[in-house]
Amino acid sequence: IQFRRGGLRATAGPRLTRSPEDMNIPFSQWTKEQVCGWLEDYGLGQYVSLTRQWIEHGQTLLSAAPQDFEKEMGMKHPLHRKKLQLALRAFTTKITEKSSELDHIWVTRWLDDIGLPQYKDQFHEARVDGRMLQYLTVNDLLTLKVTSQLHHLSIKCAIHVLHVNKFNPNCLRRRPGEEKQPSPSEVVQWSNHRVMEWLRAVDLAEYAPNLRGSGVHGGLIILEPRFSSETLALLLNIPPQKTLLRRHLATAFAALVGPQAMQEKREYGNATGHVPLTTTAKVKPKKLGFTQFSHLRKRRPDDADYICQIDSGGLTVNGVSRLSSTAHRGLSPSLDRQVEK
Repeated sequence: IQFRRGGLRATAGPRLTRSPEDMNIPFSQWTKEQVCGWLEDYGLGQYVSLTRQWIEHGQTLLSAAPQDFEKEMGMKHPLHRKKLQLALRAFTTKITEKSSELDHIWVTRWLDDIGLPQYKDQFHEARVDGRMLQYLTVNDLLTLKVTSQLHHLSIKCAIHVLHVNKFNPNCLRRRPGEEKQPSPSEVVQWSNHRVMEWLRAVDLAEYAPNLRGSGVHGGLIILEPRFSSETLALLLNIPPQKTLLRRHLATAFAALVGPQAMQEKREYGNATGHVPLTTTAKVKPKKLGFTQFSHLRKRRPDDADYICQIDSGGLTVNGVSRLSSTAHRGLSPSLDRQVEK
């Protein structure tokens, strides 16, 4: 068989349609077979047989309410319904977001990169792709069994780095480069593995393996104001009585994050009511009020409480504006400019 580009692929690539010909036909006019073929490519193949019995053409899906996906297609997983809704919204608005090019297989590799491989099965089963990351909420993460506050912050900062890099799939750095003293704009893109390499470089090799599964990556270190050298010492299991070693780590940490981020971390740490990060704090589910239920009925995902949202007004994280004023004041705009060059 002659190999040619543009044909069907066995890999789960970022496909929105089965063939270039389909691109010219509005989704509403797609045949039953075209829609079922697209569901297969989109990672939702398990729903094809029921969908085939239900729909006449693409318009059936576009006109359906979210509860119809459960009733007619047997789609019980809330994140599968969200995935389908986001795709249908893209077909309707004709807006192609860069995040939609990252498929669910890419997301499982990304979890490795940010130091959270333990969630790969849940994310894979939920078929979480790049676009879902962009619209991920606190409750979605809880559905994915991510309850640790630290891991929520890790994912939030990692999504922020994706936003800044326009969802470039290769924006994270896994290996040491030529840099003698990396700048914060480089460190913010470090993977979990790259942070472990840095620990080896500053003579803390014996503690580096403790970062596996910790969720520590460059974005968390630089962007989260509560993440300090004490947090890192805690995650590395450096005993409190090893004061010289902890002091050595603190010096290396300050040199790594740079004076601007250190200043923000100090300000945050000295603020009244400051609660240091712990490895045990859990995130509580967000309660939905009546207003939010009405939004859900109108199918307006924009009103959701996204983990990390960058809009025209800057960055809001978990809906808390003080984070954008403190954690990202001065730091991320300069980072954004440097990283996007």
